[in-house]
Amino acid sequence: MIPGHNRSLSILFLAAFALTSLSCNNAGSGGGTSTSGGGKKIRLAFVTNNPSDFWTIARKGVEKAASELPDAEVEFKINEGTAADQQRLVDDLVAKGIDGIAISPVDPKNQQQMLDRVAAQALVVTQDSDAPDSKRAFYIGTNNVAAGEQAGKLVKEALPQGGNIMVFVGQIDAQNAKERYEGLKKALEGSNIKILDVLTDNTDRVRAKANPADTLVKHQDIAGMVGLWSYNGPAILSAVKEANKVGKVKIIAFDEEDDTLAGIKDGAIYATVVQQPYEFGYQSIKMMAAYLGGDKSVAPASKQKFVETLAIKKDGVEAFTTKINQLRGRS
Repeated sequence: MIPGHNRSLSILFLAAFALTSLSCNNAGSGGGTSTSGGGKKIRLAFVTNNPSDFWTIARKGVEKAASELPDAEVEFKINEGTAADQQRLVDDLVAKGIDGIAISPVDPKNQQQMLDRVAAQALVVTQDSDAPDSKRAFYIGTNNVAAGEQAGKLVKEALPQGGNIMVFVGQIDAQNAKERYEGLKKALEGSNIKILDVLTDNTDRVRAKANPADTLVKHQDIAGMVGLWSYNGPAILSAVKEANKVGKVKIIAFDEEDDTLAGIKDGAIYATVVQQPYEFGYQSIKMMAAYLGGDKSVAPASKQKFVETLAIKKDGVEAFTTKINQLRGRS
């Protein structure tokens, strides 16, 4: 279960009013930069797993943490969506002498060797998507099994009579995707809701829309669709609208993309499970700085620090949209 939703909303949204206009510092040459006191700044980086708008909010948290750490230089790196692109980003950071990297690995299993190699030279923390078998120091992010269960409960609410559903995601090998799917299946056990399949798109937005569109043609009786990554919700919604099946096919999404929130407001999407990416950014940078400064106690004994998720439905979407836009820096 994910307790304390109202308290979590308050914590998330109060962060909006604490944001400063300070941005992350640009990194200098490798090996650190001298501070006014003659020491060297620690160099930290936050690396995404795709270019989704989801990371705009995480960036605000990174910037806030950077503004509180005068002895650190922080970079925010946006990955284009492939493991190869991500490795190039990481290799460049290591070559420049990075001290700590908070990364959302695209393909944790196949990237373990890369993560272990980097961990021999710098502090490695995973965020958003974990790589528990790697030598990363700890993970900060969602308990994705619990988030998947939360999505499953929403599916059961939306489909009290049951029916067939399809699941969509960029890459099912990503740890967050695997765990969300695991939680979803667990929540649906014993129900009259059947998962037909999981369709992947490799973060290709054209394919992300084609998958639900093809599903609507091949499975005329489809009752629901679940998108496990942030852009899947808008892609599913677009396909459902074009097929004139709004309201006939129930949609459960993840995260808070504009089209997802608009779809909930219009009643076209039943609900979305939102994370707190601001906290991913803020806490990962602050915890890495403390850890590198000698305070190893910031790493939980379990090596996992979970940030709660929230279920957003029509009755709460307007207030949530207003607050989340503040975190995005919108008026």
